[in-house]
Amino acid sequence: MNWGNPYDWTAVEWQSATWGERFMYIDPYFWSYFGVALALATSIIGASWGIFVTGVSLLGSTVKAPRIRSKNLISVIFCEAVAIYGVIMAIIMIGKVQTIESYPENQMSQCYTTALFGGYSLFWTGVSVGLSNLICGIAVGVTGSGCAIADAQTPETFVKILVVEIFGSALGLFGVIVGIIQCSGASFLKDCL
Repeated sequence: MNWGNPYDWTAVEWQSATWGERFMYIDPYFWSYFGVALALATSIIGASWGIFVTGVSLLGSTVKAPRIRSKNLISVIFCEAVAIYGVIMAIIMIGKVQTIESYPENQMSQCYTTALFGGYSLFWTGVSVGLSNLICGIAVGVTGSGCAIADAQTPETFVKILVVEIFGSALGLFGVIVGIIQCSGASFLKDCL
């Protein structure tokens, strides 16, 4: 099936096509895999950004107070969990993608529409999960940085700031839950009959 050009348009017809028509005929598998890549990549970027911010402050604070280096590693673990959320969602999303092996000729349009819905669902799942995990990684990193600096100065503040950091880490978990709900409707029918 030539989903990229289902109506066998010529170059002149493609030039006169609207942007909506052009987006309509981008392969659904492209949207699916692009969503998986977005979920994974932006989650890892959020985690690495958070680890960078937390790690720098943690190492700087241990110069003044070496006792904080082990207990403040929890901030780095929270940041790493953000990357794990992205990996989990990528595995769930890639499990939804299947190759359509057979379809009746008279139902090609219906099969294409179903596949396009699945592709868009996975793309927007990747966008929402990726953005929530990117923001979560930054939030946890900044909070972990403040936690390390405050703990070096006043040890009593560690648990109080850790609670705030846990709430920041929950943002990424909420993104995963929303992503699971979003991609639950995505389906590529193996035999589109």
